[in-house]
Amino acid sequence: MSTYTLGISAYYHDSAAALVRDGVVVAAAQQERFSRVRHDPAFPTDAIAYCLDHAGISLTELDAVVYYEDPGLKYGRVLSSFASAGPRGLKAFSAVLPAWLRWKRDVLKRVDAELEKMGRGTAPRAVASRHHRSHAASAFFPSPFENAAVLTIDGVGEWQTTTIWHGRGNSLELVNSVSYPHSVGMLYSAFTYYCGFKVDSGEYKLMGLAPYGEPRYADVIRRELVNIRPDGSFTLNMKYFEFHQGRRMVGRAFGELFGAPIRDAESELEQRHCDLAASVQVVTEEIVLGLARAAVEQTGERALVMAGGVALNCVANGVLSRSGIIDDLWIQPAAGDAGCALGAALDHSVPAHGRPHLATGGDGMSGALLGPGFSDDEIEKFLEESAYVFTTFAQEKLYDEVAGHLANGAVVGWFQGRMEFGPRALGARSIIGDPRDQSMQKRMNLKIKFRESFRPFAPSVLAEDAKDYFGLVGDSPYMLVVAEVADRIKTEGSRKPGGPNRGLGSINEARSELPAITHVDLSARVQTVTERDNAPYARLLSAFKAATGCPVLVNTSFNVRGEPIVHTPEDAYRCFMRTGMDVLVLGSHVLHKDDQPPFAESVDWRDEIPLD
Repeated sequence: MSTYTLGISAYYHDSAAALVRDGVVVAAAQQERFSRVRHDPAFPTDAIAYCLDHAGISLTELDAVVYYEDPGLKYGRVLSSFASAGPRGLKAFSAVLPAWLRWKRDVLKRVDAELEKMGRGTAPRAVASRHHRSHAASAFFPSPFENAAVLTIDGVGEWQTTTIWHGRGNSLELVNSVSYPHSVGMLYSAFTYYCGFKVDSGEYKLMGLAPYGEPRYADVIRRELVNIRPDGSFTLNMKYFEFHQGRRMVGRAFGELFGAPIRDAESELEQRHCDLAASVQVVTEEIVLGLARAAVEQTGERALVMAGGVALNCVANGVLSRSGIIDDLWIQPAAGDAGCALGAALDHSVPAHGRPHLATGGDGMSGALLGPGFSDDEIEKFLEESAYVFTTFAQEKLYDEVAGHLANGAVVGWFQGRMEFGPRALGARSIIGDPRDQSMQKRMNLKIKFRESFRPFAPSVLAEDAKDYFGLVGDSPYMLVVAEVADRIKTEGSRKPGGPNRGLGSINEARSELPAITHVDLSARVQTVTERDNAPYARLLSAFKAATGCPVLVNTSFNVRGEPIVHTPEDAYRCFMRTGMDVLVLGSHVLHKDDQPPFAESVDWRDEIPLD
């Protein structure tokens, strides 16, 4: 008889649920995809319902419910943090204390009550994992390695901010840790906040901005903000930070150190912000390399797996993969707190049932395609009931049809199979385009994503062709490693000594034969695609290669700025009609923008933001 474990993360950000059966990941999804509230912290009722429905079980059939962190330990850290802040933390403490006293200290009781309200049977009483153990389990247990060093880095869990573990078979052993307030995640988020971006989501923007700058402030950061030790450990100089007081990340002292106040979110970006981003990025990479070196030395393993929010820093991951410190690197695609739901479930299930996926030679994430899917019949019913105009293609003709549109410059919404788990679109809920088109990056950013023009786009490439186009070490199936584009596709100017021009004024310069995916520093955040991980997307790439000779596509998430990735065909259609996409592909059904009836929520996107 099968044994099911439900993992839950909730009440901070990116709530999620995951279901594991006898050590095998069955389903996982973030609550935001259902509620349409970005980074939704609410109890993941919809995500749990999906997991149960996918497996065809009730809550009564669960062996265990595991919450992703220990609320008692976290409450202790909150109390200690405010006590150390003294009178300066009183206002923030007064704002958060009532919730802790009412229910957060006993959050497991609230989890039990929410599950009971679902009316889907009687669940076992929830038990708690620990935050970084959940991260570590999410990284090691689905990895393709029998044994590995495990490194988790984030803002903060209960107390730990960084941990090193030794993963062996079905077990995880804590080897070393760094505790709050000393945190790489908090250091990076402090600069995110100082540069005018939102903490816990704007870190991607800071990372994308960094290549436009020079690390002019790196020495100041090393000298004043963080002490990096030879053994890989580090401490922050809390004189310059205010996050432990509960109100904001940094204040006057930080601004005085860098010569300007905190940037207003709507004000113009300056070159100094690029330089600040470049500086903290370089220092972060230095810390990550030191921690990886320590993990290898303290475990004796040459394979490394990673999770935690900092593991989503794909630039640092690329530096690490090329460093020679490790032989193999695998990163949990849902490396943030959503992935803790999965880790909590695996940590309960794997010791009893093992890791069956190891026999297959791959990882246990099923290409991260663990969310809801919709059949062609379900999609067709939605389209017909809505009176939308579409054409249905047989599978063998669909890929050639879509590849032809892409080759002719169309931007395509691509909706296929089960939804991705984690922050990256991996060819199931993606917006795709031709990377050879020099205007594609600007068009996608301004007319479709409605976001900052400096944000780069990622390439998807057939795995067998990746080495011809990118300086990649190993595969990158989850778009979590940045690599330089190959010399053979760089423009002549980019090959010259000194390389390409940098700075915000050079955004529109073509640096390679694939300008839409080549960042200002000649880098790209690469996704390698195989039939095993995502057969429909691999076949589309093959069809595009046959039509154009290019095995690469631009791949960005199927959403607009401020919204979660689309979940349903209705979400996809709405996004399609509200943006400058040309073609929508829902399963085997193809829709053209110009054929559709008037849409109540449509906008005249052509007039919203000028391309020039």
